[in-house]
Amino acid sequence: MLPEWFETARADAERRGLGHIVPVLEALRASGDRLRQAAWAEHAMARIALRGAALAPAAIAPPPPEAGAVLASAKTFPGIAATAARLRSGDVSASSLVEEALDGIARDNPRLNAFITVTTDLARADAAAADADLRTGVDRGPLHGIPISVKDLIDVAGYPTTAASRVRQFDVAGADAAVVTRLREAGAVIVGKTNLHEFALGPTSEDSAYGPPRHPLDTSRITGGSSGGSAAAVAAGLGFASIGTDTGCSVRIPAALCGVVGLKPRFGDVPTDGVVALSRRLDHVGPIARSVADARLLYQVMAGRPAMDDALTTALPSLSAGVVTAGFVDRLADDVRAAFAAALDRLGAAGLAIEAAPLGVLDDAAAAYLPICLADAAALHAATLETQGGDYTPGVRARLEAGRYVAAEDYARATQAQAVLRHAVDRALGRADVLLLPTSPVTAPTFGTASVRLGDVEESTRNALLRLCQPFNLTRHPAITVPVPTPPGTLPVGLQLVASDTERLLEIALAVEAALRQ
Repeated sequence: MLPEWFETARADAERRGLGHIVPVLEALRASGDRLRQAAWAEHAMARIALRGAALAPAAIAPPPPEAGAVLASAKTFPGIAATAARLRSGDVSASSLVEEALDGIARDNPRLNAFITVTTDLARADAAAADADLRTGVDRGPLHGIPISVKDLIDVAGYPTTAASRVRQFDVAGADAAVVTRLREAGAVIVGKTNLHEFALGPTSEDSAYGPPRHPLDTSRITGGSSGGSAAAVAAGLGFASIGTDTGCSVRIPAALCGVVGLKPRFGDVPTDGVVALSRRLDHVGPIARSVADARLLYQVMAGRPAMDDALTTALPSLSAGVVTAGFVDRLADDVRAAFAAALDRLGAAGLAIEAAPLGVLDDAAAAYLPICLADAAALHAATLETQGGDYTPGVRARLEAGRYVAAEDYARATQAQAVLRHAVDRALGRADVLLLPTSPVTAPTFGTASVRLGDVEESTRNALLRLCQPFNLTRHPAITVPVPTPPGTLPVGLQLVASDTERLLEIALAVEAALRQ
C-alpha cells in the first residue's frame, strides 16, 4: 500500500469517530499489497493491449426464530411453461395464480421475512388485465399472467424502492425500471418487492433495516445475499421467480444456498436503468428461478428478446468442460466437496468431457474486487453518508466509509487486474465450452456466524461466501448456479457454470441440469 496511507486513513477515521471501520481499512491495505506483488503486475497490461483484450461494454422485523431439529422438506412447484399452457387452456387464470401467490406471502412471510413490500393492488390489476387480454386473443408470450417478484433495489412505479435501508424508506419510484417495463409488457405480474442486504453491499442479507430474510428449510440460517429475499421467495413457492441483482455474487450465492437457479447474465445484456447502483463497473441484473428453463424465459425478456419456450437439444457428449483449479477453489466444506465431486461424476457418466482448467490468476480477484466495489459505492453514497450516516446499518456504513479512503493508485491497479482476469478466463473458455466450480464453499450458515473453518483455515463468512463467484463479476462473463443432488435432510449445494455468451450458457445449463436430475 502507499507509504503511510494506512496510518493516515486510520487516524482520520478515528478522528471522525469511525474507529470501527479500521478492519475494512486493513483489508484494503492487504488488497493493495497483493496487487502490487502479483506476478502479472509489471508486464501483463502491455501484452493484453497488444492482443486486443478489452472489458465488455460496458419497521424492524423480530429476530429469527430458533430452528427445529429437522430441516423442512423442499417442495416441488410447476414450471412457467407448464403453467402458461394451463392459462391458455383455461384451466387456471392469472387472477387465481396471483391470489395463490398473495395468500402464500400472507401465510409464509411472517416466518421468512422475504418481502418488504407486497404490491397487492398492482398485482390484482395486472392479473385482471392479463386475463382480459387472453379472452380477446392477445397473448404476450410465456410470461403472460405469471406472478413474480423483484428485489427492492429495482424501481416499480408508485412503490418505495427502499434498498432495505432507512436512508431510502420514503423514496417512491416515479417509473418502472427498464427491466420491470420489459417484464410487464411481456405479461409478467409483480406481486412484491423482496428483502436484501442493505444497498446490496453484503453476501448474507443479515444487514437489513427490515430484519433479515430467513432460509425456507431452516429459519435459523441465512439465505445468503444480497438477493436473499428473492431466493427465499422462489424456494418457498411465493411466485414463480424473482429478479435480483449481482454486483459480487448476489444472485448466485442466495440461489445456491436456497437450492434454486440463479443467473448472472453477461455484463450489459440486461439494462440497469432504474436499479439502485452499487458499482456501475460490476452491476448485473438477473433472474432467480426454480429451473434453468424458467430462468431462460425470464432472461430473454429482460434482455429485450422474445421469450421462447422451445426445447433445446444440446447433448453433453458434444461439450467440453474445464473444472477450475486454483487456490481460491481449494478450500471447501466437506459436504460441498462431496456433492461437487458426485456431480462431476454424474456429468462425466452422461458423456461430458471434463478436464482441469488452471486459473491461478483468479486468486487475485478478491484483492481487485474490494477497492473497486467500495470506492464506487462510497462515491454513490457520499451525500447521504454526510446527511444520513446514522440511518445505515453499522456494517454497511463501515464498508462505505472505508471506501472513501481507497487510494487512486490502488483503484487503477485493481481495474488493470480486472482486464488481466478477463483475458485469463477468455483463454480458458477458448479451450472449453464451459467452466465448472462450486458456487459457494459452504452451505447456509446459521445467523451470526462470523467465520467458518475450512480445513485448517479460519475464514470470515463474508469472504468465504464471496470467494467462488466474485471473479466473474470482475471478468463480466455470464455465470449460473444450478442445484446438485444432495442426501435427504441436508442443505442445498450449487454448481456454478461460466461461459462466454449467456444464451450458450443457458443451453449448456439445461443439459447439465437434466443430467443432474436423472
